[in-house]
Amino acid sequence: QVQLVESGGGLVQPGGSLRLSCAASGFTLSTYFMSWYRQAPGKERELVAAITRTGDTTTYADSVKGRFTISRDNAKNTVYLRMNSLKPGDTAVYYCKAENLFNDYWGQGTQVTVSS
Repeated sequence: QVQLVESGGGLVQPGGSLRLSCAASGFTLSTYFMSWYRQAPGKERELVAAITRTGDTTTYADSVKGRFTISRDNAKNTVYLRMNSLKPGDTAVYYCKAENLFNDYWGQGTQVTVSS
């Protein structure tokens, strides 16, 4: 069964950090382009960060550049999103996505709330 499971979300104070994980099962993560999206209440889902299959290239939304880092460990079938200097505007449900020419899969999401 194909599955993506996000974890690591929670409540954090402004300026704090979190690391999200996205564990894949039922398929080989190394053959997929991976990305993180987020969706805040009342807003459209937006791309946060993406990483190529080998991890040699990453891209980020302007709003998170310099604060977030996407990485992957293909041996563990897992992708990560390290989030530093968190702001209230980062509050959202965070989703990971796996895609290639033939398929795309989404996780169920993990809530990140930045509040004092």
